[in-house]
Amino acid sequence: MRESDPKLVERCLKGDARSWETLLEIYTRRIFNMAYRYTGRVELAQELTQDIFLRAYQNLSKFNARTGSLSNWIMRVGRNLIIDHYRATRKDKVVAGSHELEVMDFQDDSDGSRPFENLYQKERADRLMMGMGRLTSELREAVTLRDIEGMTYQEIADFLEIPTGTVKSRINRGRIELARLLADSSSPGLGAP
Repeated sequence: MRESDPKLVERCLKGDARSWETLLEIYTRRIFNMAYRYTGRVELAQELTQDIFLRAYQNLSKFNARTGSLSNWIMRVGRNLIIDHYRATRKDKVVAGSHELEVMDFQDDSDGSRPFENLYQKERADRLMMGMGRLTSELREAVTLRDIEGMTYQEIADFLEIPTGTVKSRINRGRIELARLLADSSSPGLGAP
């Protein structure tokens, strides 16, 4: 059984490197997943993950266990940094083909039994990422936190600092809009892969 987050934070603030490593082990995957969902690029998500943890470490003394969980606090730090990054780079162009290289399935397929299945899965993932990218940031964030990160409605409400009803509404609207976008993209002549 691991120490509670507030105890780990307390020990980190006293200079205990092992406690910081423990926090990294606990939260790195979740932060990376969030960064990847927003950027769609592995290398950029790795860089943002490092930046997020650097910022979290620099501001660790500001964490207050009475106002919320460490998980929500770190996710909020990450979200804010990702938003800052997006605002600073939204005019940048993505190099053609880079996304395809990052999502390719390089699993061993030496028996040749799954080439069409892998291609089909990649096309579905591409369409889903394209659809998610076309949602408003509020809807994309709510759907990502609920359906991909697996957060509860209350955790999302605490994280985004909005009422639970607003969270439910955004998730519902986001799912409906995403379904519409995916249905449109699979119709003949409307950008189907």
